[in-house]
Amino acid sequence: MHSRSRLIPGFTVAILLAACSTTASQPERSAEAEAELTKALAGRVAGTPVKCIPTYRADDMDIIDDWTILFKDGSTIYVQNPRGGCPGIANHRNILVSRPIPSNQLCSGDIQHLFDPVSRIGGGACVFSDFVPYTKAS
Repeated sequence: MHSRSRLIPGFTVAILLAACSTTASQPERSAEAEAELTKALAGRVAGTPVKCIPTYRADDMDIIDDWTILFKDGSTIYVQNPRGGCPGIANHRNILVSRPIPSNQLCSGDIQHLFDPVSRIGGGACVFSDFVPYTKAS
């Protein structure tokens, strides 16, 4: 009986670790979202991913779907594919909020929270990955 009580916490930890280590696969992009992304990146080539971009680039943001956010800076477009997606952002009702106080950069690993300003209810969170810059082909 004593050994069973030691096994239960061990199994619980193993189950929790297994649940945390699985990654949700990105669902197939809708034809509409794929067309929007293709149009936005037309004539551009991907560069080396960067860990951070200045927050002023977040002022010009386009949401393609729950898996793809574009940040524009002049002729460069940074593609952000949040880890595990950003469920709810594609409905264009939610906004991204940085917590605690926003810094002067958006970085890989940052957690962005969703907030619905109409209902004033929070709606989940997104974890940013590296930003992939796309520039016009020479």
